[in-house]
Amino acid sequence: MARDFGLPENWLNAAPADLLDFGLPDGFVERLERHDYGGSLTVHFASRFDQIHFKLYAMADQGAGKHEADLRALSPTRAELLAAARWTRTHDPSEGFREQLLAALAYLGAEDVDLDA
Repeated sequence: MARDFGLPENWLNAAPADLLDFGLPDGFVERLERHDYGGSLTVHFASRFDQIHFKLYAMADQGAGKHEADLRALSPTRAELLAAARWTRTHDPSEGFREQLLAALAYLGAEDVDLDA
């Protein structure tokens, strides 16, 4: 693709593939959104709910910036943020990540959350 379309060699960020090592959010496959393009291309996109999970994980792991902007554009509810936060803990149960996650949630307006319920 990169060669055919004159894109940089590293145009595709494969780092998120590591999420597969620890598991996707429950129900991910059932929520995939299918789009057909012409008669020969079908693409499945992660649902809004699952994108919230991925963006919260990235924001807590890497800081605000692009991930925060993307997350805010998804307009997550408090319940969606809490579900996403609990999922992120399955990927990084460390105390340091927990602190970053709680700070990210507070920054997004979801304070005093119980991550262990």
